[in-house]
Amino acid sequence: MGMSLASAAGSSCSSSGKQFEFEEATVDAIHLGFKNGSLTSTALVRFYLDQIARLNPLLHAVIEVNPEDALEQAARADAERSASRGRCAVGLHGIPVLLKDNIATRDRLNTTAGSLALLGSVVRRDAGVVTRLRRAGAVILGKANPSEWSNFRPVNSGWSARGGQTLNPYVLSASPCGSSAGPGVAAAANMAAVTLGSETDGSILCPSSRNSVVGIKPTVGLTSRSGVIPIMPLQDTIGPMCRTVSDAVYVLDVIVGYDEFDAEATGAASKYIPQGGYTQFLRIHGLRGKRIGVPDVFFEGYDDMQMAVYEKHLDTMRQQGTVVIKDLDIATNFTDLYEQETLLMAAEFKLSINAYLSDLLHSPVRSLAQVIAFNEAHPVEERLKDFGQPDLIAAEKTNGIGTRERAAIQRLKEISTNGLEKLMKEHQLDAIVAPNSDASSVLAVGGHPGIAVPAGYDGQGVPFAICFGGLKGYEPRLIEIAYAFEQATKVRRPPSFKR
Repeated sequence: MGMSLASAAGSSCSSSGKQFEFEEATVDAIHLGFKNGSLTSTALVRFYLDQIARLNPLLHAVIEVNPEDALEQAARADAERSASRGRCAVGLHGIPVLLKDNIATRDRLNTTAGSLALLGSVVRRDAGVVTRLRRAGAVILGKANPSEWSNFRPVNSGWSARGGQTLNPYVLSASPCGSSAGPGVAAAANMAAVTLGSETDGSILCPSSRNSVVGIKPTVGLTSRSGVIPIMPLQDTIGPMCRTVSDAVYVLDVIVGYDEFDAEATGAASKYIPQGGYTQFLRIHGLRGKRIGVPDVFFEGYDDMQMAVYEKHLDTMRQQGTVVIKDLDIATNFTDLYEQETLLMAAEFKLSINAYLSDLLHSPVRSLAQVIAFNEAHPVEERLKDFGQPDLIAAEKTNGIGTRERAAIQRLKEISTNGLEKLMKEHQLDAIVAPNSDASSVLAVGGHPGIAVPAGYDGQGVPFAICFGGLKGYEPRLIEIAYAFEQATKVRRPPSFKR
């Protein structure tokens, strides 16, 4: 299957005699195409719609597209660009974006978290991040498939009743990981220039790792969560999933900032946004002088081949002028992290999902109880026999933030303070490094950021990643590290669609 699948759409679009190379096109390449006349937004949108039409029957990464709206937005971007003589060819102007299907759009696209229960629901307004994308001139191409309810209904990674089962484009039988499986796969397989996912614990970092794309999980509150179907506001965050670090950073620059509809979190985190934005940290020598810690606990249980690759990467960092500090112990007791997180998540989910549902202009379901009843009434379509809905039922039984929940909040704070925060301060670290999404819980409970970058492919050809994590607001140094690492290693290759 390999190449024929990827190259069938060809790569011609040229009004100036120059050929534009669509496959793996970066934001920079797209802007260059806009400038030299070899590309229009309209041609780009058509290419991605074509890719989706061809690949989606196999990969199930995209739930729906709206060709009419997308082409209209593209035509507008083309007109603006020619009127301004190319001056607005910056950022994401004229660039198609796929959104995870928990990110609301006030248009003809649905927002359902993959669940049939929310089909036909109407939101009040665009999600905060979508407002920013539109303001930047980005084209909203469609919605990508999540694990249903962002895996709060424990389903197969990347399965939803609306979107079916998302497949890993590298090795079709391998897990795409969730819950932002659709955005990760769509970015990997060139079904969009850039995509947006969301993470509560691992949902950006894991699918990015497994599909060989770059995922940025921002500090909680750096990006608005308004209009995003929630799981746990204490930990929820929205971030880019793209083929390169620079593409992800272009997206981050557009979507960060204060939003009155998520005022507390975005207000608190806006102090971390650097003047002049994040692209200034795309520095080729970004590893020089950095102190990066390697906590032992994350590297347990990997085979010799993968460990050898990670060792080689640590060597590369040293050669680039990084101080790598090995054998670190995150001296905190993780044994109860998952249990405390689960307890708190159940209560937070019920409160926040009921608030989300009751605020919709129109919806078939208005409460968590009605979602549960809907699933019971549609057991075949919602695969109740296979997956059940234990988490939804457990959440429905909760009664707000009581004594146990407050104790859990305290305990998770303690785990973060005595663990990652203490370790990083004691060793004056710029980042910790971990395989894949293995550090996701440690980052999640403190609202801390992480960036996953492709690191290699296992014996079967399944991608794996390296993740750089830091404290709140450490995005600038994490971007420097991730970008310099990516440029020094250039690991990523396009998917092979191996059966």
